[in-house]
Amino acid sequence: MYDLPYHKAHNEKEINDFINQHPFAFITGCDIENKPIATQIPIFIEEKEGKKILRGHIMKNTDHHKAFLSNENVLVVFTGKSTYVSGTWYSNPYIPSTWNYMSVHMKGAIRFLNDSALEEVLRITSLHFENNDQNSSTIYDNLPSEFKKRVMNAVVAFEIEVLETDTVFKLSQDRDAKSYQNIIAQLKLGSHDGQVIAHEMEKRFQDVFEKKQ
Repeated sequence: MYDLPYHKAHNEKEINDFINQHPFAFITGCDIENKPIATQIPIFIEEKEGKKILRGHIMKNTDHHKAFLSNENVLVVFTGKSTYVSGTWYSNPYIPSTWNYMSVHMKGAIRFLNDSALEEVLRITSLHFENNDQNSSTIYDNLPSEFKKRVMNAVVAFEIEVLETDTVFKLSQDRDAKSYQNIIAQLKLGSHDGQVIAHEMEKRFQDVFEKKQ
């Protein structure tokens, strides 16, 4: 990813909050023949014995499951909203346009877990997306036991020890204050995604331009 210091996030809470808000991630790797594979699944982050751990579950005997069994090295990509930024919004409009976005990349080693850990992962996942509603019929603990047995045979839980983290929160931090404010104003007039990015830019305005002084 782009290695520009002004587009990096360094606050651990900010990074963890971003992951928790955007848990549907890409997980990629290579199979035994070095062919790239990827899938998209909900993945959650936690601290365990002083280490960052990502947890989730995938279907067994798929191309990615087989690849991860043969090669434990994986890359997980968490992405949020993104938007086009027109160069005409800058103080000097004779500059190429760009794209603003937020992304966290985590590299690590994957390992597959036992059925007890799978139950916990399925419980956490279903509760998270049902807003911790213990009465929801679709959370793991409320599903029919016969159905759960069938599911348990088809999926497997995993955890990834995070060995490297990189971020790009590209939010026009390299622009002047006038351009920055105008980009926010223009994005607010556009799509929902653009409005989300505008909000993120607004939150950072003071910090961005204090650092430039």
